[in-house]
Amino acid sequence: MNIDKVLDAKGLACPMPIVKTKKEMNELESGQVLEIHVTDKGAKNDLTAWARSGGHEFLKHEEEDQILKFWIKKG
Repeated sequence: MNIDKVLDAKGLACPMPIVKTKKEMNELESGQVLEIHVTDKGAKNDLTAWARSGGHEFLKHEEEDQILKFWIKKG
C-alpha cells in the first residue's frame, strides 16, 4: 500500500484525532492514502464512521504496542 502522508495524533483525546484527520485529508488529492497513529481507543469507531460519512474509504486498522494505526483513502 502506498502511503502519501502520516498523521501522528498519539496522546490526543477525542475529538482531536478526528479534527486533525479532517485537516490532513483536506490537503490530500482524491485517491491518496493517509496513515493515522492514535492512542485514544475511541478513535476506532470515530474514524471508521467519519471516513464512511465523508465519502472516504476506510482501508484497514491494526494495533501495535498500544498504538492504533488506521489507513484511509481519500474519496
